[in-house]
Amino acid sequence: MACAAYSIRGHLKLAAGHGPYALANNHLCGGLKPSVSYPISQSWSTITSNAGRHAARHSHFIVGSSERWRSSLKASPEDGTIVAEGKITVLVIGGGGREHALCFALNRSPSCEAVLCAPGNVGIAQSGDAVCISDLDISSSDAVISFCHKRGVGMVVVGPEGPLVAGLANDLVKAGIPTFGPSSEAAALEGSKDFMKKLCYKYNIPTAQYRTFTDPAEAKQYVQDQGAPIVVKADGLAAGKGVVVAMTLDEALEAIDSMLVEESFGSAGSRIIIEEYLEGEEASFFALVDGEYALPLESAQDHKRVGDGDVGPNTGGMGAYSPAPVVTEELKSTIMQSIIIPTVKGMAAEGCKFVGVLYAGLMIEKKSGLPKLIEYNVRFGDPECQVLMMRLESDLAQVLLSACKGELGKVSLTWSPEIAMVVVMASEGYPGSYKKGTVIKNIDKAGQVSPAVKIFHAGTALDGDGHLVAVGGRVLGVTAKGKDIQEARSRAYGAVDVVDWPEGFFRRDIGWRALKQEQTVNY
Repeated sequence: MACAAYSIRGHLKLAAGHGPYALANNHLCGGLKPSVSYPISQSWSTITSNAGRHAARHSHFIVGSSERWRSSLKASPEDGTIVAEGKITVLVIGGGGREHALCFALNRSPSCEAVLCAPGNVGIAQSGDAVCISDLDISSSDAVISFCHKRGVGMVVVGPEGPLVAGLANDLVKAGIPTFGPSSEAAALEGSKDFMKKLCYKYNIPTAQYRTFTDPAEAKQYVQDQGAPIVVKADGLAAGKGVVVAMTLDEALEAIDSMLVEESFGSAGSRIIIEEYLEGEEASFFALVDGEYALPLESAQDHKRVGDGDVGPNTGGMGAYSPAPVVTEELKSTIMQSIIIPTVKGMAAEGCKFVGVLYAGLMIEKKSGLPKLIEYNVRFGDPECQVLMMRLESDLAQVLLSACKGELGKVSLTWSPEIAMVVVMASEGYPGSYKKGTVIKNIDKAGQVSPAVKIFHAGTALDGDGHLVAVGGRVLGVTAKGKDIQEARSRAYGAVDVVDWPEGFFRRDIGWRALKQEQTVNY
């Protein structure tokens, strides 16, 4: 299964046969300032000149770097994909399940000489998917740049959102190091929900109606006027926990107090978004972006709620599967037309040219069957990345380097036709408080249940006695492929059941929507 890139040259509307898209202008960088109690009709503030200088450097490097790396890459005359003549060393920034999955895919890339991961984790190191650099201070751009120069790193892939929002990609690009990930200005798509909402309203990207607040009394009055159900979100980064889907007014009022009064999310919750409740089916949609071309990845669907039957508080994700049956080819085209391409176009028009991966959290509305944007992330999702990397058959290093160089238009992706599913095993108590240091046994045995099983580590470490222990909330991503959702599910849960971890828990119903749809089709 192959997927090709969409250009944003030409008109925004999709022509017959998925014709070209285009940018209205060619600004290189900038930023939009979030506002307080943002009314839908309010105009945007102007772009800051300092942000513009940052992005201009980013864009200049992407163009200039093409010559530096042209000798190592060539276009295949058969299918237009990029073929490696030389090999590069890739550094992955991060240490969770997403980064383990990226290391796994990069380690399979023929164009990779070596894969390094900082800080990484014990599972990544023991699996041989990458060499972990646990003592590299990834919060220091100078330290990362120095390491890259010493080790001859040919590309950096930034996994988590934190370093992106902090500007790591800006500094690496300025130092001449190809970096997959957006500038801090462009990363505001995830770093500020207010920023993202303003973009949606200005460029007619379908999303839920909303208001932004910093005053708890005003927020509570708005909620009482609107009624429940309603959604309350922290504006900033909250590790996937800053969203409350309030089914009652009391839940909404409690969420407002938690964020604005009790400051449970710190500065991330000092501004909140209150938006309408959308009813439908959620889906995750990913696209690689080089500033001009957007290359859609395969679809995925995750399970955010902590409990079986999609109940309980939201989490970072308790499981996922790919592809998502709800995202048909027709719907994929609609998503590209109405959401992804206008976003890329709008970011460029506002001076925030985007290079990296756009992860759109979508709601496929029950009443219309059309997609609305819930949120953007500017990195691969976790646990969606695990199922995507299990299915990807293309050379990931080549693809990401092409994005860094602005050459995604030459790339097409190949995917396994199999279904992939991941079941997240988490520490008891997550997403609330949980105990650290609990011992996990039988990991190797679980991974041998089937050749189609891969266990990705997120929150693991070794204790003083050499035992594998849990040190995070979401700890393991037990992933499997199969010819259909039933086989992938059976293999994943077969491996989960072998893991001996009394202090851990997991959902037993991952993939239920896809399974239900498959059973309906086969009925």
